[in-house]
Amino acid sequence: MIESVELGVSTHASRLRDRIHDRTARVGVVGIGHVGLPVAVEKARAGYSVVGFDTDDSRVEALNAGVTYLDDVDPDELARAVAKGSLRASSDFAGLGQCDVIAICVPTALTANKDPDVSRLRRAAEAIAFRLRPGQLIALECTTYPGTTEELLLPILTRSGLAAGEDFYLCYAPKGEEPAGRRHAVSGTKVVSGVTPRCREVAQMFYGLTAPHVLTVSSPRAAEMTKVFESTFRAVNGALVNELALLCDRMGIDVWEVVDAASTDPFGVARFDPGPGVGGRDLPFDPFYLAWKARQYDFPTRFIELAGEINARMPYFVVEKLGRILNERGRSLRYADVLVIGVASEKDGADWRGSPSLKVIELLERAGASVKYFDPHVESFVDGRGTLRRSVALDLSLLGTVDCTVILTDHSGIPWERVVESSPAVLDTRNATAAVSTNHHKIVRL
Repeated sequence: MIESVELGVSTHASRLRDRIHDRTARVGVVGIGHVGLPVAVEKARAGYSVVGFDTDDSRVEALNAGVTYLDDVDPDELARAVAKGSLRASSDFAGLGQCDVIAICVPTALTANKDPDVSRLRRAAEAIAFRLRPGQLIALECTTYPGTTEELLLPILTRSGLAAGEDFYLCYAPKGEEPAGRRHAVSGTKVVSGVTPRCREVAQMFYGLTAPHVLTVSSPRAAEMTKVFESTFRAVNGALVNELALLCDRMGIDVWEVVDAASTDPFGVARFDPGPGVGGRDLPFDPFYLAWKARQYDFPTRFIELAGEINARMPYFVVEKLGRILNERGRSLRYADVLVIGVASEKDGADWRGSPSLKVIELLERAGASVKYFDPHVESFVDGRGTLRRSVALDLSLLGTVDCTVILTDHSGIPWERVVESSPAVLDTRNATAAVSTNHHKIVRL
């Protein structure tokens, strides 16, 4: 009996390995948003036949038309993959049963109480479990708290009656963070682990064909902790420099001068810049995932939670500082006309999810200001109240009609000299105007 089980395990794994190696494996990507679409394009580039699954019909239609809806996905590469037939999209999840490898890339978020919201991840796992068959590799690629793969996904998938490591293979393989504006490419190290040694072995082989280097760790929990630590490290260091900015404001010191000086020899401080808050694909959420999980072990993560509090305070500070600028000019926030430049989370990026700019706009309008925004990478977005907002054109005559221009994202290619020249006042939270040589009296930096 034991020998037949081992033979079956070997057969499933061997067949899957063969299909992965000769590129006949069919790859499904559940969720074709900011994580999933780049993953789908990456796997098509590696020679696999890829299907992206999503409940958003507009995304499905766009992908099947060969049109990208993300700035950081090469439109020509996407169009070629669709035209060649190696990439398509579907809203019919029945096709999951035909896939040999399934990457789960659905969004993870936070509830109003800053607890993990894994509802979409749970629904994706249930959709896969309903169609799970022997010989499939299931890979979780989205950022989440340590324990998700084994505590949430594994129990749902094994309801099928199939065993992980024997009938199917389950792993965690997080996507590393890339600088905004860089085309998603096969680059860097891929951290991978599986719920069993065989799962880890199969996952290592698959990702070894699409990444230059695969680093396997002992467990999915270790891989999940690695990914969440990466973001938490940046969030904590960002909080340190943000708190420095608050202190420098109180003391009348230019924080940018301090950061510039401290980043040079002989001080050698690793540079982190202050800003209106933290944003990006994972940065606003990951520290809260980690803090939430730590509480289950009676371990208060004081340092991490304090960093989250400091970063969350920054949009309020920006609005307070803008109020001071307006007061000095005989104006108030109430009824003020404000132009915000930049709602994207990061420079030269198009992802506005979790951007501190959204909170700044909300607070300004709550105070009675009228707010317009310009962002060359974000044509429109839906705010927290469900309102569709559209970018205005950067008309220099418009700049002269507002009470203040607030720079929240320092995109390249914006004529900052002319922005300052045409605006009555500028609040620069990103030091975007550092090279502006005239009208310094108009500029107030964070």
